Amino acid sequence: MNLKKIDPAFDILKEFAKATKGSPKDIQKMREKNIYSDGALPAKVKVIFSLLWSISTKCEPCIKYYAQKAKELGVTESEMGEAMAVASTMGGCVGEMWALKAFKAFHDENESSESCCV
Repeated sequence: MNLKKIDPAFDILKEFAKATKGSPKDIQKMREKNIYSDGALPAKVKVIFSLLWSISTKCEPCIKYYAQKAKELGVTESEMGEAMAVASTMGGCVGEMWALKAFKAFHDENESSESCCV
């Protein structure tokens, strides 16, 4: 995934990491442990949860990232559709618009799977 296509702010991520004493790396470690690994729940389900949270908070870079991560982890279009129906149902008209953005991001092509916030 090309982070610069997700949001131009990622251009200064290294400087941000330095200024915050490495907090992006710490957050990435939490993602690896709590989202991207299978446990009682499969990682792909936890990524869908992350996507729904991103939609709820209207974080467009996170939506783009987690939609692509869901695809990478094997989420099917049908599974994505059901998750977006939940987002639309819980968020009404506004939720539907953000769910539509997530569904579009799920279909967009990206090259690799870098984290949205490393």
